[in-house]
Amino acid sequence: MLYYVFQYLEKHYQLPGAGVFEFITFRAAIAVILSLLISTVYGKKIIEFLRKKQMGESIRDLGLEGQAQKAGTPTMGGIIIIMATLIPVLLVAKLDNIYVILLIVTTLWMGVIGFTDDYLKVLKKNKDGLAGKFKVVGQVGLGVIVGCTMYFHDDVTIKEEKIKSGSQTELIAKKSGREFYPEKKSTKTTIPFVKNNEFDYASLISWINPSYAKYAWLVFIPIVIIIVTAVSNGANLTDGIDGLAAGSSAIIVLVLGLFTWVSGNIVFSDYLNVMYIPRLGESTVYIGAFAGALVGFLWYNTYPAQVFMGDTGSLTIGGIIAVLAIASRKELLIPLMCGVFFLETLSVVLQVGWFKYTRKKYGEGRRIFLMSPLHHHYQKKGIHESKIVTRFWIIGIALAILSILTLKLR
Repeated sequence: MLYYVFQYLEKHYQLPGAGVFEFITFRAAIAVILSLLISTVYGKKIIEFLRKKQMGESIRDLGLEGQAQKAGTPTMGGIIIIMATLIPVLLVAKLDNIYVILLIVTTLWMGVIGFTDDYLKVLKKNKDGLAGKFKVVGQVGLGVIVGCTMYFHDDVTIKEEKIKSGSQTELIAKKSGREFYPEKKSTKTTIPFVKNNEFDYASLISWINPSYAKYAWLVFIPIVIIIVTAVSNGANLTDGIDGLAAGSSAIIVLVLGLFTWVSGNIVFSDYLNVMYIPRLGESTVYIGAFAGALVGFLWYNTYPAQVFMGDTGSLTIGGIIAVLAIASRKELLIPLMCGVFFLETLSVVLQVGWFKYTRKKYGEGRRIFLMSPLHHHYQKKGIHESKIVTRFWIIGIALAILSILTLKLR
């Protein structure tokens, strides 16, 4: 909204300084500041409102230290994250950008699913909340929307040609001229740590017959659905102790912010020899707001937590991260970049799988971990949750650095 206001003022009244809103980095910085203010200042008011409405967390007795003290802590705090993200985005982002639109839809879509689940648990006293099949249907629905948009929308393109050495005038001309860098629809993505690291999903079907490449959506959309569902559930499983999901997500989002800014900038994408994706850079503004919202939420969510994000927050966070990774063509980097989510999910899969296998074979179920997800295993070992969270953050930072290194390390 403000972007269009200042654009109008600059065009018609030559207002000094109005042109600064043309810069993505400036608007991203404004988005960070606004989201931090909203999440910290108004976050407290929302927490008080949730407490007055008795929207407290019902804690199951899992035999974990300090668990009983968490009973009654306000949940559904994901509302803070959603509000602190969307308000700055609506104010300073270009709202006609396809990637920004897709991220707003993702936020609202997953927010509604998570809110419904929390509402049923807290207010309707349904301990199971929204049935798992309905959550999956919602996640699959979002995957279909994202997959179809990425594949069919005319504004989702890449440019493969690179800048050749020349004068500054030629550089500027090439930066703005379609004739120099024609855009094309593509299902290409990037493979980390591999030289000439582009992979085309169309090749999964075109090897049968080259003419089948036009049916690549039959492969691409299901892959997008799997990614959205997996990352969303991974974030949900990670949200088990104070500050773990929000802090880990903030680290991941900052890495994605760097990727989207580089891939959306024709000069830096050429310098680093990464895929240039027109219009993607605008999503950096959204990421700035989202990162600020997560950090602001941590103000109240670190141990001892004054509020929990609930599924309203965790499902939304996972969905947004998945869409950002797909849009920036970095989805194959998710196991590394979202390593904390991946380990948490893997621990649950291994635990359940091994328990069922041993029960069938030996008549008695056996466990790999003391408890899953993984953070509960360390709680059972007597490690304080604040120490577990800090160590998981350190692991997340190390994985983030490795993810950034993929820009040049091939």
